Amino acid sequence: MKKKLYKSTSNKMLTGTLGGVSELYDIDSSLLRILYAAGIFLSSGFLLLVYIVAAFIMPTDKELNKEV
Repeated sequence: MKKKLYKSTSNKMLTGTLGGVSELYDIDSSLLRILYAAGIFLSSGFLLLVYIVAAFIMPTDKELNKEV
């Protein structure tokens, strides 16, 4: 089965975007959130814009399960 990128409804702090990414790549979500927060500062806020866009575009895991 092919893995798909989605927002997690069980592993979320704000929108579940990073929770879904961590489940896709099997990375600890806390570590990913810390690295992403550091990346926001290092990229002068560009990664924050990427996060906001991804939060609106990515489907949730429940929406993906409905389609199947």
